Amino acid sequence: QVQLVESGGGLVQSGGSLRLSCAASGRTLDSYAMGWFRQAPGKEREFVSAIDRLGRSTKDADSVKGRFTISRDNAKITVYLQMNSLKPEDTAVYYCAADRRVLGLSRFPNDYDYWGQGTQVTVSS
Repeated sequence: QVQLVESGGGLVQSGGSLRLSCAASGRTLDSYAMGWFRQAPGKEREFVSAIDRLGRSTKDADSVKGRFTISRDNAKITVYLQMNSLKPEDTAVYYCAADRRVLGLSRFPNDYDYWGQGTQVTVSS
């Protein structure tokens, strides 16, 4: 079992930055690829970014490319999402998730085995 806890969300003006953290407990994270997803009110959960087990490969949604960066520190069993140039359309609850599969980097929520409770990000115009 892996327990994931997100933090770092909040209210920010358009063009601002936030860094989300996802801390794990229960076991180390280096056995899991990790992903960030988000869900806005009335919308389906959507893929944001993913990173492989060792942090060597990443994948981003087109909507966040060039603005968001996913990273991980396996020693600290934490995954980060640096979000720059935020837009009002980035407003959502952001979730981190862990994927036990070897390949990882999946865009599909059903491929992930463990989820955090989410952290709210609100971007004002």
